[in-house]
Amino acid sequence: MHAIIETGGKQYRVAEGDTLFIEKLEAEAGAAIVFDKVLAVLGDTATIGAPTVAGATVEASVVKNGRGKKVMIFKYKPKKGYRRRQGHRQPYTKVQIGKINA
Repeated sequence: MHAIIETGGKQYRVAEGDTLFIEKLEAEAGAAIVFDKVLAVLGDTATIGAPTVAGATVEASVVKNGRGKKVMIFKYKPKKGYRRRQGHRQPYTKVQIGKINA
């Protein structure tokens, strides 16, 4: 059984036992969280929400919070002496999908 959930402005297709890196949530490692924005439940029969499936939830647990690899941003304009260098590390939350309640 699969489900499509929405969190952090993005949509993810998840199954029980999956591990995801999602946008940072305010939850400590080991905490249980519930995703209630379930857009579809895909099993023997598909249930599509309009916009969400009523009563469907996905239970997950937080594995850890962290920051991704550094991405370098470099702006440059030729012949003008304009150079700007900046780094960015996107924070994430790693979650383990537990149970899909449809």
